[in-house]
Amino acid sequence: MLQSINRQLERFMPIITPVSVLIGIFFSDHLIFFSFIIPWVFAFITFSGSLGSSFSSVKGALKSPLPLIVILLLLHVIMPVIAWLVGQILFTNDHLTVTGLVLGLVIPTGVASFFWVSIYKGNIALALSIILFDTLLSPFLVPFTISVLIGQKVEIDSLSIMNGLLIMVVLPSILGMVINYFTKGKSVNMGKVLAPFSKVGLASVVMMNGAVIAPYLTEINKKLLLIIVTVFFLACSGYILAWLIGRLLNRDRETMVAMIFTGGMRNNSAGAVIAVHYFPPAVAVPVIACMLFQQVLASTFGALFDHVDRRKTDAEKRLAINKNAS
Repeated sequence: MLQSINRQLERFMPIITPVSVLIGIFFSDHLIFFSFIIPWVFAFITFSGSLGSSFSSVKGALKSPLPLIVILLLLHVIMPVIAWLVGQILFTNDHLTVTGLVLGLVIPTGVASFFWVSIYKGNIALALSIILFDTLLSPFLVPFTISVLIGQKVEIDSLSIMNGLLIMVVLPSILGMVINYFTKGKSVNMGKVLAPFSKVGLASVVMMNGAVIAPYLTEINKKLLLIIVTVFFLACSGYILAWLIGRLLNRDRETMVAMIFTGGMRNNSAGAVIAVHYFPPAVAVPVIACMLFQQVLASTFGALFDHVDRRKTDAEKRLAINKNAS
């Protein structure tokens, strides 16, 4: 029954995520009080996904580090430079908005990417490796990149960010792999049991994030709409570039799934904290705007990739059948 529910939830995730955002925004007064549980729900999502991973699989991902290196370059070099160029064109005299665009695309990959990689049966070990390495490097890479592109020194409470990511990613991932090791892989079945609860958890997180950003959407004007549209297309370009790079590197389906989601998603919660604590309010607007549709884009690009991959597989099967017939 749980597996049947899980399949239905997977099928409707492209609908569930945007609806969850809207619910969070419209009922923000009631949901905002539950935002403190977001890290713990993420920890549960990461734990349930890592039950199918082993230490040897992570070691295997590190033996072929090219995808990991490429995604780190995409996250912290290519996309921030694109954001800076777009900002210079569209917001020429608005230094704070340009800073916000760069900050929104230089923050580490989203923890929720792990969840989407597991849904679309990607390379979980690679996704986990990218998240872990990016988490460890981001306290150094984020200030450096902003300093180079914006010319502004940034002080970040690296310890608090690392502690948060430790709770959300590192410890639950290690715990899941330890259980996998001692059960000799049988924990995969436990992961299948927990899978539908992970999806419900993600919907809850999206609702609570919607509640958090609701106050920033009270005054809708042309500038805010332009920022939202700009951030939307920049976010899309991250998925598209990761997809294209995976194709150019001729990677297998599982690796491409991991590259698409880790290259496209961002840890917007951490980005919002950095923006609010260390910059004027205007800098936070582009970062928070991305929270509007991050999960929606993840579900959309996941469904699109799955559709393209199925068509490719069907075409290869027909070609094989024709060859055998001839």
